[in-house]
Amino acid sequence: MTEQEILRIFRETGALLEGHFILRSGWHSRQYFQCALALQSMPTVEKLGAELAGKVRRLGAATVVSPAMGGLVLGQEVARQLGVRFIFVEKEEGKLALRRGFKIASGEKCLVVEDVVTKGGRVQETLDIVRGQGGEVVGVAMAVDRSGGTVRFGVPMFSLLALHVEAFEADQLPPDLAAVPAVKPGSK
Repeated sequence: MTEQEILRIFRETGALLEGHFILRSGWHSRQYFQCALALQSMPTVEKLGAELAGKVRRLGAATVVSPAMGGLVLGQEVARQLGVRFIFVEKEEGKLALRRGFKIASGEKCLVVEDVVTKGGRVQETLDIVRGQGGEVVGVAMAVDRSGGTVRFGVPMFSLLALHVEAFEADQLPPDLAAVPAVKPGSK
């Protein structure tokens, strides 16, 4: 699939929103990717998961790890497409943690899968958890790289769609954006 085909899926499902949004990072943007809207349809999940799995198959991951909530659906589908184990990290006392009895063996090859990356904070937390358990991170994969390729994690990165979407600090909003009421969609 081309990036234009991926973008069309996001537009047709209403997953690409336009307005004034406060991102999880605290930054503000005119666009917001609500991937859950695209990923509510299982044929779309299967299509996007297969596309992403095709990009990362050569890495030889034994486990896919995703940060909850956003990365869960896509991460599980990528793991299914690769025929490997799927686990996730979730919030515990405000920080991501490996819970529910999930374990990562020393040297276990792990692929981190997220839905959307802007600054990469949740992905970095996930990488730190995997490495803290002794796992080996073989790559990071995502549906949408909002950084346009500027975020780096020190491992191979793969995305279905790479865009540079403008994002602004709260005290540096352009006048047109400041005039629009801000909303904070997605998980908090």
